[in-house]
Order: sequence, then structure tokens, then C-alpha cells
Amino acid sequence: MLAEMLEKDAKPVTVLYITPLRALNRDILERIKWWGENLEFKVDVRHGDTTKYARSKQAREPPHILITTPESLQAILPAERMGKHLENVRFVIIDEIHELAAEKRGYQLSVALERLHKKIGHEFQRIGISATVGSPETVAQFLAGVGRQAEIVDVSTEKEYRVRVFYPTAEEGSEKLGLPPEIYARAKKLKEIVDAHKQVITFVNTRNMAEQLSLYFSAIHDGTDVHHSSLSKDVRLNVEKTFKEGDVKHLIATSSMELGIDVGEVDAVVQYGSPRQVSRFIQRVGRSGHRWDLPSTGYIIALDPIDFVEAA
Repeated sequence: MLAEMLEKDAKPVTVLYITPLRALNRDILERIKWWGENLEFKVDVRHGDTTKYARSKQAREPPHILITTPESLQAILPAERMGKHLENVRFVIIDEIHELAAEKRGYQLSVALERLHKKIGHEFQRIGISATVGSPETVAQFLAGVGRQAEIVDVSTEKEYRVRVFYPTAEEGSEKLGLPPEIYARAKKLKEIVDAHKQVITFVNTRNMAEQLSLYFSAIHDGTDVHHSSLSKDVRLNVEKTFKEGDVKHLIATSSMELGIDVGEVDAVVQYGSPRQVSRFIQRVGRSGHRWDLPSTGYIIALDPIDFVEAA
């Protein structure tokens, strides 16, 4: 793609790189800006955190590669100046496509791509990327749209997963910390896991649970931070930076840290409560041992007997 851009003297915006999360947008920017600088292609990001000044500058000086979200693409399409630059689009890359294909945002993205096609009057290459697609044929058709053919390229490799499930029972000692016995038992098990590893992400299913678990866990362990989409931009950026650099050993997060973000030296992932979906758990455990030749280590801490049976 980059070679073709060089050969054909690409004009901005040539590439739209779409991801489901703002955090992943920022991570992708960090990964590819070196290539952009050395090939003299401008790379930039545009999403809900982008300032008004930055958006205006992009309209005046558009990047060759624009990293964005489905929602921001919908907002750009009708814009007079920025929308005009989209006429040069030749490639649309959708990262973590499985996360979009199965939900409402995926329908919105499909509509946006058809609007883009109608607006610019020519076809563009659509590229979907994912490590955890359950039904490649379905996702490929979602990507291609009506009346187009899609080619599936499978570059998967064997990956070892090591998973254990725990259902901690209530025990003595919680009254000293003012915690309910069952919560103390789960926090104690979580502490054992965190202490046994270099760096750990604990995933929870809701933002409220993230805040509650952080509060409970801080009573028995230091060095924990929290990440979810309701935090301010500055707080989220700081959490991502300190965790990636290894200054924070343990991070409690929602799906905001689930996808292909560079998470540093994580060697274990904990799912606090049932993940509900096998594909989601595989995605989360894959945050540990991120290299293909290293095993991914995961733990599930069940909250009740139903959780335990479901997880097992």
C-alpha cells in the first residue's frame, strides 16, 4: 500500500484507518508515524478527543493517512472542506473489525462506507484486520458490502493459552479492612495473581465495577490504576502512558483496553466475573504474552456459582 502511494504520488487523504477505540487510534498513530515521517507521508488522528483547533488544521492541511473512528467518519463525510479531501481515498482499513461487525456501530460503519463510495464516485480497497474472527465469511461480506467480492487471507498461527478459573469463598480477616467476606476473598485471590506476575490487566464488564474493584483492591494492594471511557482525556492518556512504560503494575479496565493496543510487558490477564462470550475472553487474554511465540496466561475470578459454571 505504501509502495503504491509512493509510486502514484498519493494526495491526501489517501488512507482511512478506522478502529473502534480512541485509545487504539492513538496507539496506531504511534506505531506508523515513523513510516510516515521517513516516506514523507503525513499521518494524523481524528476522534472525539481531537480539539477544534486540530480539526481546523486538518481541514487546511489534510494528512495522507487519517486514523479515525466510525463516528468521526460519519461527521467528516458531510463537512465541506474535510469531506472534499476524502475524494482522494484509495484505501480503507478497518482494524479489529470483529468488534464492529457484530454490533450497531457496524451497521453505521457500513452505511458510512457506502456514503463514502457515493461521495467520491469510485471504488476503494477495503481491508479488514482481526485476530479473533469467529466467522470470516460473514465478516468479509460485511466489509465488502452488497455486490462485491472479498478475499479472505488467513495468516493465523498456533497460540498457546493457559487459563485457570477460581471461585474464592468467604474467609476470616475481612472485618479488619471493612470489606464484605466474599469481596475480601476475591480481592485476596487477585492480589496473589498480581504478586505472581510482572504486569497484569484485570478486565471487568462495567465502568462501575472497575471503580468499585479499584476501591476494594486498594485496601490490600498498592500500584493499581483504572482505565475506562468515562475518564477525562488527560487521565486516560496518563494511565495508558504509565502502564505502557511499566510504572504501574496492575490495571483494572473495561473493554477500553481490550483491543490491539500496545500494553507493554503484560504477562497475565484476569477476568473479574464471567466474560459471557468466549471470543471476548480470548481477545482479552491475548493482551498477555502478546508475542505469537509466548503463551497467553489468563485467570477468571467467578463472582458466584453461576459465574463459575459459565466460566468453566
